[in-house]
Amino acid sequence: MDSAGQDINLNSPNKGLLSDSMTDVPVDTAVAAQTPAVEGLTEAEEEELRAELAKVEEEIVTLRQVLAAKERHCGELRRKLGLSALEGLKQNLSRSWRDVQVSTAYKKTQETFSQAGQKTSAALCTVGSAISRKLGDMRNSATFKSFEDRVGTIKSKVVGGRENGSDHLPSPTSGDKPLPDQMPF
Repeated sequence: MDSAGQDINLNSPNKGLLSDSMTDVPVDTAVAAQTPAVEGLTEAEEEELRAELAKVEEEIVTLRQVLAAKERHCGELRRKLGLSALEGLKQNLSRSWRDVQVSTAYKKTQETFSQAGQKTSAALCTVGSAISRKLGDMRNSATFKSFEDRVGTIKSKVVGGRENGSDHLPSPTSGDKPLPDQMPF
C-alpha cells in the first residue's frame, strides 16, 4: 500500500496527501534480525509477531497522516468561519471553567468556604457585641466619668477664651502678648 500518495479524505483529492514535514517511520529489519529471539518463541511465531509489528507501525503512520489532514482541514474551516486562536482559547477556558464548577471537588470546596464564612461572620458579630458591651460598661464607670469631666473642663477653658473674642490662647508666661502666626514645628 502506498501510504504517501493515498487519499485519506474522500471529500477532496488533495486533503490526504502527506506533507513534506511528515515522514514514514521506517522499520529497521536488519536490526530486528540481529536481536536474539526471545526464548520460547518458534521461528514461525517470531515471523508472525514481526509481521504484526510491521502492520501496526504502518497503521500508526496512516493514523498520523489522517490526523495531520484533519488538523489542516480544521484550520481551514476555522479560517473560513473567521475563528481565531484567541476565540478558541476563550471557548476552551469557558468550557474548562464550567467543568471545574460541576466537579465534586469544587462543590465541596465551595461548601466548606461558605460554612467557614458563616462561622467567621458569626464570630465577628459576637466579638463586636462583646466590645460594644465592654465600651458601654467602661463609659458608665466612675473613672471614665471623672476623665470625661476633666476633658470637659479643659475644653470649656480653651473654647471659652475664643468665645470672648480672642483669636489666641492665653499663655501663662507671656501675659497679654499674642502668639506668632507662624509656629515652628
